[in-house]
Amino acid sequence: MNTSERYTQISDRNFLALGVNHLAYVKTVQVDGKGGFSIHAADGTRMAVMANRDAAIATILRNDMEPVSLH
Repeated sequence: MNTSERYTQISDRNFLALGVNHLAYVKTVQVDGKGGFSIHAADGTRMAVMANRDAAIATILRNDMEPVSLH
């Protein structure tokens, strides 16, 4: 089995779980009328809201996770 065949056989549920404990992204949000930056797990679960982006990135790194960019 070549590499691409192995990856095409992963279930949708297992695919969504990839990186959940290792990757996080930051998204701008409004909370109580104020701007903030929420930290989300790879599956989209909100884990925290921070006052600024730098604090959000630092929190991700402090928790041994890798921040990723979404475009």
